[in-house]
Amino acid sequence: MTIKKKELTDNCERNEMKEPTWAEIIGEAVIVVNNSNGVVVSQNALNGIQDYSGEIVGEVTEVGSKVDQFKVGDKVAVGCLVGSCKSCQNCVNNVENYCQQNIPTYGAKYVDGTITYGGFSDFMVADEHFVVSIPSDLPLDIAAPLLCAGITVYGPLRYLGLHKPDMHLGVVGLGGLGHLAVKFAKALGLKVTVISTSPNKKKETIQNLGADSFVVSRDQDQMQAAMCTLDGIIGTVSAVHPLMPLIDMLKCHGKLVMVGTPEKPLELLLPSLIMAG
Repeated sequence: MTIKKKELTDNCERNEMKEPTWAEIIGEAVIVVNNSNGVVVSQNALNGIQDYSGEIVGEVTEVGSKVDQFKVGDKVAVGCLVGSCKSCQNCVNNVENYCQQNIPTYGAKYVDGTITYGGFSDFMVADEHFVVSIPSDLPLDIAAPLLCAGITVYGPLRYLGLHKPDMHLGVVGLGGLGHLAVKFAKALGLKVTVISTSPNKKKETIQNLGADSFVVSRDQDQMQAAMCTLDGIIGTVSAVHPLMPLIDMLKCHGKLVMVGTPEKPLELLLPSLIMAG
């Protein structure tokens, strides 16, 4: 497993786990993945509180009798879920993340009550529906970030129809999520404008990531010039920031997708939003 081990601290402890078997956990349609790293979990995770250990890649070490998409030895990856009910309306519509019975990869419980430790465990069990193949020539350390930051931005682009060539996408922020949003959008053939508070990121954005343009959100002239130019915006920052200037950059019926998680409320003026279309 390519996830680095964390240093142990006062509120962390190493938890030795035996290798699970698919039969012990959730039945015949599951896969055991070898993460190849020690188990280091926070006390919150031990208490069943959700903790972060996603971005999981590894090798299949065991498969259930009903698994037909994978075999032992395959290089695979797992995102934020390892199971769901598969029968509710959300599961049927391929939005299992909204299933009321889904099983997150970390800090949750399998149906037998076992805690899911995700990438912090030596082995993990996942329903094959939530496992994806990794090309044999793709290094695992390169693939790993795609299972968290990658799917966080790629999923909304596809689901909301913002992946079509010649569309113009705005990306707010250029951190772990933002730079992958730019790379995905360019690979899909979109025109990309990065919106940032940091003028010094312009060179990296244009030269290294291939974005088409860069707008400093604190520069009123630049924001004014970009009004009504974007088919969609994906916001990746978790700091509190104004929404209306971003909405003003959208074309009529444009889409604003927020994947950042500010801890305080963001202000949204409904009259202006309604009139803007």
